[in-house]
Order: sequence, then structure tokens, then C-alpha cells
Amino acid sequence: MSDHPVDDPTLDRPGEACGVFGILGQDIDAARLTYFGLFTLQHRGQESAGISVSDGENITVYKDLGLVAQVFSETVLAGLPGSLAIGHTRYSTTGSTSWENSQPVFRHVGENALALAHNGNLTNTAQLAKELGPLAATTDSELMTEAFAQAMTDDIALPDAVSMTLPRFQGAFTLTIMDATTLIGVRDPHGFRPLCLGKLGESWVIASETAALDILGAEFVRQIQPGEMVVITKTGVTTRFPFEPAESRLCVFEFVYFARPDSILLGETIHKARQRMGRRLAEQAPVDADITVPVPESGIPAAQGFSEVSGIPYVDGLVKNRYVGRTFIQPAQSMREHGVRMKLNAMPGVIGGRRVVLVDDSIVRGSTTKQLVAMVREAGASEVHLRISSPPYRWPCFYGMDTGDRSTLLAADLSIDEIAVELDVESLAYLELDGLIEATGADADTFCTACLSGEYPTEVPIADSKFLLERST
Repeated sequence: MSDHPVDDPTLDRPGEACGVFGILGQDIDAARLTYFGLFTLQHRGQESAGISVSDGENITVYKDLGLVAQVFSETVLAGLPGSLAIGHTRYSTTGSTSWENSQPVFRHVGENALALAHNGNLTNTAQLAKELGPLAATTDSELMTEAFAQAMTDDIALPDAVSMTLPRFQGAFTLTIMDATTLIGVRDPHGFRPLCLGKLGESWVIASETAALDILGAEFVRQIQPGEMVVITKTGVTTRFPFEPAESRLCVFEFVYFARPDSILLGETIHKARQRMGRRLAEQAPVDADITVPVPESGIPAAQGFSEVSGIPYVDGLVKNRYVGRTFIQPAQSMREHGVRMKLNAMPGVIGGRRVVLVDDSIVRGSTTKQLVAMVREAGASEVHLRISSPPYRWPCFYGMDTGDRSTLLAADLSIDEIAVELDVESLAYLELDGLIEATGADADTFCTACLSGEYPTEVPIADSKFLLERST
């Protein structure tokens, strides 16, 4: 289809499946507070942004393609009154990049209505679509909203409809859901994606990451547990557990790349965990070099840790253009091979004539890494030694990362030595999985490591399902 997103050569990263936010209080500007929360969660999704707000009787939804600051203005926010809202920043893993697929998803249900924001990816999308009957849905998020809407009646309120419907879903789904008066937060039984609960005065807040609480000045109360459903009304917070118990499997890439460094997860600051990854990498794969150079931004803490242990001085040899987000204006074909320069530029005065240890968090498809290495060489590096603070990314993810096609993954069928040749580096080393887990401070059985180990905690589709619903409609 013509509206499928063109591969962005400036972003060789696993695409995250969105950030979600929700707030309920009394006499608050919920839309504006949600805007600030989404602004903090912008890194989790840059294709579209949206807010759904209720004034106690009616729900209004505003959403569009683009970054949060591009979608919302003072005029738009002024037209979204109410003390209950949910919000969403999207990176697509099911469905194309189009306005119709932006969130929150909205449905009328008789005289009532509901809205939903989703982070993750279902693994039983095809089955659910068949069960729900003919629909125009092109995303799993729409299917979930429709399933909840079908369960709602005059006698079944939103919390009960959600609770009775949730066991039908399989895969990864962190949700914020609302009707005119109620806010609900949900994590799937394995807890693939994070969600936390906070309090701002008398208001309750739900967010993908704790950093979104910080920007509001809200107090972090706790992480919402895997399999937990939190129901928030003006009378307070109640909890339900509508699923059969399952083992926790938080995506380990939250620590590697997805989460902001200032967020706290499993009681640990992400920044500190990434520094420990770099320390372990330096112990595991020492090298004789002159400078340690990070790939901004997520490679910075690991490079700091690597430099600390190795004694190789840390320097900023790559400059990031902080004002370049994901763009829908694609460069001409002749310029795409230079696309990485839109975001990063090497400094010859720092790199020239030196043996460089280049530290990054991951290699997925390899296109950006190859361009980075070429850029560092053009800046005059005499040697380039690549150090990656996670293991080789060899297997597709079906739980909310846009890597469902294994044939696109650089490490899928290549040895580390072959990857080094492909990337044109003097040496290449990845952090081993046990070192990564140790750096998080949590037990190994806490995480999903399927993309690194090939061990999936649930049944998964045999093929990439990103455009499954579009192909069938």
C-alpha cells in the first residue's frame, strides 16, 4: 500500500510500540497535563500523537500524524476541557502510518463511549479478527476496542466489560482505557511493556514510564503488576486480576534502549543500569585504543561505563542534531545513503588520527551502523572498534517491536566475525546475555529475551503480522 512507511535510514533501531498515559482528577486541565506526559514519552513513538478527554459527560478525541508538539497547540488544548484524559504516542507495529491508525481509538457504545491507547502487539490478531466478525479495523488496537465495545451493555459497565474481555487477548498489551467517568490501566499477564501508577495531589496518573510522572511533579506510587487491571474513579483506585497467573517477562530492551535514562524500572534507574552494561562490556571485551566515543543518546551511559573500566578516555566525537525527529519528508533516493547525517555528524578534530572505540546499545538491521562507521573513518579515525551493550539481535519480536521479519536482521545468519567484515570495523564485541541481565539488577527469569535468545514465552505467529489486517480488508 502506498501509505506504508518508507524505511527511515536515519533510524536503525527496533521500533517501539508506543507510549501511553492517563489522568483522572477533579477540576484539573487533564488535556494539558496529558500533553506534558506525552511530551516526556515522545521517544516511545514519533509517528502520531493523540489525546482523548472527558468533561464528565462527553468524550472528545484529537489526534494527528506528527510529534506531540506538532499535533497540539494552545488553541487545540483549550478546546479539550475535562478532568479525565488518556493519551498516546505511536510507533506502528500493526498497521500502516496513517491518520486512521493513530490513537486513542474511539468507539460509541449506545449512549456511552470508550477510548483506548495501546502499547504492545497482540499475537492472536487473526483469530480475534475472525471472532469479532467483519470490521474495517487495520490494527490490533482497534480490535481490542471493538471487543470491549461489544461486551458493554446498559447493564455491563466499562470495568466489567474490560475485565471479562481481557482473557481473549494474547501477546503484549499495556493499555489505558476510559469512558466518560472511569480510567483503567492494564498490563498483560507477562507484563511485556511497563506501566506505573502515580499521584498528583488528589489526581491519579498512569504512564508508561516514571519520567512522565516527574515532569508533572507527580509522586511515583508503584509499578502496575503484570496481569493487573487498575480501575480509577473519583472515589479512588481498585485493582483486579482478570488473567490466569503467568510468569513476568518484561522486555529486556526497556533497559537497553526504549526507556528514558531518567526513568526507574524494577527499582533501578535506567541510566545506572546502562553504565553497568558498559562496565561489563569493557571487562568482557578489552581493546587497545585511544578514545571511547558514544553513539548518542542511548549509547552514552554505556560508553561512560566502558571508559571508566577500560581507562580509555571518554570523548564526544559524534554530535547529534537534537531537533530532528522522525520525518515523513523522505530524502531523495540518491540521498538516502547519507540519511544518518541528518541526525549525527562526526568531528575530525576529535576523532582524526585516533583509534576509536565506538559504543552503541544495539545493532538491528545494520544500515545505520554501517553509515556511522564510514562517517567515523571519513573523520580520520585510524581504527574503529565497535562495542555493543547488548547481545546480537538475531530473532524477530512479536510483542511490540517492529522487527517481525527475521531476514532483515543483520545478526540472524551471520557470525560476529562476519558482521565485523560487513560493518568494516577492526573488531566487534557484543555484551553477553548474562552480563546484560546482571546489569539490570533483576533476575534472569524476569525478562523476555526472545529477540536475543530465540526463546519465546508464548506462542507466536509464524510470519510478520504488521499489515495482516490491511491485507485481509
